[in-house]
Amino acid sequence: MQADLDKIVKDTNDNMSRAISHFEAEVLKIRAGKATPSMLDGLTVDYYGAPTPIAQVANLQVVDARTLTIQPWEKNMMAPIERSIMQANLGVTPQNDGIIIKLFMPPITEERRKEFVKKAYAEGETAKIAIRNIRRDGMEAVKKMQKDGLSEDAAKETEARVQGITDKKIIQIDTHCAAKEKELLTV
Repeated sequence: MQADLDKIVKDTNDNMSRAISHFEAEVLKIRAGKATPSMLDGLTVDYYGAPTPIAQVANLQVVDARTLTIQPWEKNMMAPIERSIMQANLGVTPQNDGIIIKLFMPPITEERRKEFVKKAYAEGETAKIAIRNIRRDGMEAVKKMQKDGLSEDAAKETEARVQGITDKKIIQIDTHCAAKEKELLTV
């Protein structure tokens, strides 16, 4: 019985950790006016019929705080990479000189920074909802075991462990949101 309870707690923790990882990846995509190769994560380009991440068909390099260069390994990949960047609607226009593609990050206005902060907090709220849903599933599994003969004390103790994990994960999300807000509002 205790092994089953430990498995519920472990599964709950693992699922919540995956939700946090997803949240962190989404928040990383919110740019703070600085050029980073991670801006292009998730962008794919048609490479001989297969959708391939840009990082796998070109070198990505940060030249300075607001300039990112993309040097394709094959010249025929210039146009597909440009097209992918334009379709992604990153707010930058790629500039092609025949050898490399340059992305110049425009300065972000205060209003736009505040929109990015709202977006970061919206992602945080989505992650919190996912965490709460995972908590609910864990609690329901404990209640089901209680109906099947688990003692009330063991059930309460396991529910408290699940709640403790949930509280830690919610604080972790709040911390990430606050750090992202500070990063975004720093000019």
